[in-house]
Amino acid sequence: MTLLRRFSTVLLPMFGALALSACGINSVPTAEEEAKAKWADVQAQYQRRANLTGNLVATVKAAGKQEQATLTAVVEARAKATSVQINAEDLSDPAKVAQFQAAQAQLSQGLGRLLATVEAYPDLKTNENFLQLQSQLEGTENRIAVAIRDYNGAVQAYNTRIRTFPDAIGAKLIHGAKPMTPFQATTPGAEEAPKVDFGN
Repeated sequence: MTLLRRFSTVLLPMFGALALSACGINSVPTAEEEAKAKWADVQAQYQRRANLTGNLVATVKAAGKQEQATLTAVVEARAKATSVQINAEDLSDPAKVAQFQAAQAQLSQGLGRLLATVEAYPDLKTNENFLQLQSQLEGTENRIAVAIRDYNGAVQAYNTRIRTFPDAIGAKLIHGAKPMTPFQATTPGAEEAPKVDFGN
């Protein structure tokens, strides 16, 4: 009986410590990879928007020569938005994420101004290419909103996991995990797709 007591006094705490330290070994990197995958979705949707923007600008340019300043602003905002890139390792750097957010918000504002100028061009409002691009752009804005929501959910799950017991042990000791930065709207309403009605 004495041997059994010694065994339980010495080995059980060791097994307990081992079990606790094993927590987070797989779950932390799994949560991190999930958040990184969701970030890739965000980037893909913003790239889709950038691609559509070029076509939209070309269509509007052909119809409205006097809107050169607005078109130039959109083209410049698109160039800046596509030049600011964040890789998965940068997601724990709030400054880099904020820079990406600001560039995307600037493009959103430029697109809003561009789409508002269409009211001055009745022919453009019935142009099949424009209407198709407008529809694709609106769909993309919705996809962006969903991708951001999914990314923020994955970041919240990851950040919670690395800060809560027992996964926090493995997160700190084994992975050196750092919190990821959620994507936040940089302007009021920027998280919502623009609502543009050309039907009137």
